Amino acid sequence: MTRPMFGALIGGALAVVWAAFGFWVFVGTAVAMLIGYLIARVVGGDLDLARVLDALRGRRSSS
Repeated sequence: MTRPMFGALIGGALAVVWAAFGFWVFVGTAVAMLIGYLIARVVGGDLDLARVLDALRGRRSSS
């Protein structure tokens, strides 16, 4: 499955959630999906959480 197809699938799922359950359930579902995505990236080694936290604290490195 290509990235655009996957994005369309996620968008469609969120649209169904919004239509069926309302805006706040949609927001909660979207936040839960984002958290799951970030956890998967950290566990898979694609995202260095320490560097992200340093950037959020204003400690950016040049490397």
